[in-house]
Amino acid sequence: MSYIVVEGPIGAGKTSLSRLLAEHLNARLVLEVVEENPFLAPFYQDPAGFAFKVQVFFLLSRYKQVQDLAQGALFFEHTVSDYLFDKDFIFASLNLQGDEWELYQELYQQLRPRLITPDLTVYLRAEPDLLLHRIAKRGRAFERNMAADYLRRLGQAYDDYFAHYSGPLHVIEAAEIDFVERPADRERLLADILQLAKAA
Repeated sequence: MSYIVVEGPIGAGKTSLSRLLAEHLNARLVLEVVEENPFLAPFYQDPAGFAFKVQVFFLLSRYKQVQDLAQGALFFEHTVSDYLFDKDFIFASLNLQGDEWELYQELYQQLRPRLITPDLTVYLRAEPDLLLHRIAKRGRAFERNMAADYLRRLGQAYDDYFAHYSGPLHVIEAAEIDFVERPADRERLLADILQLAKAA
């Protein structure tokens, strides 16, 4: 079984690439729970008031999803996910402070060792201008007023995380490839990822 994760900041194209990979591999597709989080829309209006709630909801829902992967491994040769479990820690490091950040870290440290790790992680790296364009294009109401500075800080947090990532990693500059609109880019990218996944 191969377990491939596509990761990157908001709007980088994670879900689009994950769907393409899953279709190509006839794989199980695991998508993160986003709009089902009841605290997400209020968070964008009042970050300080809802940050802890939104992060704990994501932490627990993603934990359950990733934990379930091992149980279904007998029925799927490949699994593709559009998020890394650690992404919640990246967001929480920006959104939480003080006692809430300390409590979150304790929860994370209790849950993280129990989960399987990806055979390959694909990091879609993107600058804030590109992210803002893609976020506007997909039109989620609660993302409409997202600030470029928040995306800049998020992108830096991702870069810092993956600079010390220990597992198999493939970094893609999202601005340099259009795997949705350009078939040649799509075929080349899929071939690269599949070759890396086999070698992992």
